[in-house]
Amino acid sequence: MIFIKNWELIKHLTLREIRIRYKQSFLGFFWIILNPFFQMLIMSFIFSNIIRIPNLGIPYPLFLYAGLLPWVFFTGALTNSMSVLIEDRDLIKKIYFPREILVLSTILAKAFDFVLASIIFFLLMLVFKIQFSFYMLLFIPLFMIQFIFTYGISLFLAAINLFYRDTQYLFNLILTLWFYLTPVIYATELFPEKYRWIFKFNPMSVFINAYRQVLFGHKLPNLASLSVGIVISLIIFLAAHRFFKKLEGTFADVV
Repeated sequence: MIFIKNWELIKHLTLREIRIRYKQSFLGFFWIILNPFFQMLIMSFIFSNIIRIPNLGIPYPLFLYAGLLPWVFFTGALTNSMSVLIEDRDLIKKIYFPREILVLSTILAKAFDFVLASIIFFLLMLVFKIQFSFYMLLFIPLFMIQFIFTYGISLFLAAINLFYRDTQYLFNLILTLWFYLTPVIYATELFPEKYRWIFKFNPMSVFINAYRQVLFGHKLPNLASLSVGIVISLIIFLAAHRFFKKLEGTFADVV
């Protein structure tokens, strides 16, 4: 595979992305943990004490964190990927290599953030005395499926944004709407039943619900919904990769 053949380059670009981001930061890698953690604290206070969203028997900070972490990874990966071809224009002009590696290394750096931020989450599970279950190990393959979905959209956005630079501004508006149509701060059971079909075709809703089911429900995720999420993710990835490769030959001229 192309990724195995270029593994050293992928590793180098990923480590470069991680180092550059926190090189001149006083707290360095602690920002990876602190950012989603403080978001969780603020949102937990608002939605459990002021607005009072029912938590369906799960401590709300944990319920929220289980949705917030994959969402932060998703939005961070897309936002950074959109501009990666522009930021690495000099590299694109000088040497040839598969350009999708630039997008992949950006997402891998965000996956590193996700893993570090998850440490606090699992510590909170100990604090709230959440019982361990082997179903929790499904957290890893679920994240891999979400990774494929995120990579596909990132490839498409990176290519489009290179030609139309205002794509990033438009997509930020889409992400805001997407957030409220994804059960990050609320449970799907609290949504009006006649509108719940929206979640079935929103892969991020499928993934977040699946995370909560394996972490807190001690059971398999809803396989029917997860199957739809997997199919949509694969279709988006394959279509986006083909689209990206079709335009790849023009990247050096556009940047």
